[in-house]
Amino acid sequence: MLPLLDEIARKRKLLGLTQKQLAKIAGVSQSFIAKIESGKIDPAYSKVKAIFDVLEKLELGKNHTAKEIFHKGVVGVQKNDKVAKAISLMMEHGFSQLPVFNGEKCVGCISEKTILSQVTATKDLPQVAQKTVEEIMEEAPPQIDENAPLPLISSLLSVYPAVLVTKKGKVIGIITKADLFKIIT
Repeated sequence: MLPLLDEIARKRKLLGLTQKQLAKIAGVSQSFIAKIESGKIDPAYSKVKAIFDVLEKLELGKNHTAKEIFHKGVVGVQKNDKVAKAISLMMEHGFSQLPVFNGEKCVGCISEKTILSQVTATKDLPQVAQKTVEEIMEEAPPQIDENAPLPLISSLLSVYPAVLVTKKGKVIGIITKADLFKIIT
């Protein structure tokens, strides 16, 4: 038997998740979570079970946290930097993607895949290299607190290539799939 629907909001908040984060991990929409929490709908058993399964998984793994595995310091580019600079940093550090910042705030991500799609579309590498990062960047990677539990991190990494780690709202590190694999082996 499942717990009462009221438990969803309580457990979500205890785990430090937003409705959007829980929805993404559970495979439902954020508005669906909001409607359940406000009591506006009577959801299907299978959807509620999926949400509670995710919450339980996160609760069990909350012993390990982001601060145990993240890389301190983040190599990134500013939104007004040229794509050529991003390419250079990727090659220098062996990264396949970089966060894009506007000052200290992460506003996007640039990846090898994004750059290659631009090259394919224009067939003019010098033209792509001279664009600003902001012109071709993708959405920003998710940001989590340094105390975020390991199951949350692994769930996010199943969807995103990287997760930024924050402390008091400031980005202090990054976790990639490779970092997660290191603690498994």
